Amino acid sequence: MTQASLLDWTEGAEGIVWQQCSACGHGWYFRRTFCPKCGAGSPEARQASGAGTVHAITRVMRAPSEALRPYAPYNIVLVDLGEGLRVMAHADDGVAIGDRVTAAFVTFGDRIVPRFSKG
Repeated sequence: MTQASLLDWTEGAEGIVWQQCSACGHGWYFRRTFCPKCGAGSPEARQASGAGTVHAITRVMRAPSEALRPYAPYNIVLVDLGEGLRVMAHADDGVAIGDRVTAAFVTFGDRIVPRFSKG
């Protein structure tokens, strides 16, 4: 995939982009211009599969703003993606620690966000 064809939810598209250092191999989530482990520049952007395993979960009972109040309560999870990195995102009710999950993308407030479901 070319850089231009990578889909990322932070830009309003349905996908998760991660980066990997070509010098040390370290991978991370949320774009940077350098490797946070070794400092090398020009990391490679990659498309994540969206599949992973739930590492932790919390239930948000009180929304952080008036605009998000209609969505509460909702789940926030840490998911270990198959690519070897951990992401934080929303999750369906009934998702538990250890579950295999897959990302879909939903509207939350005024933006699109990843939401993980069993399967």
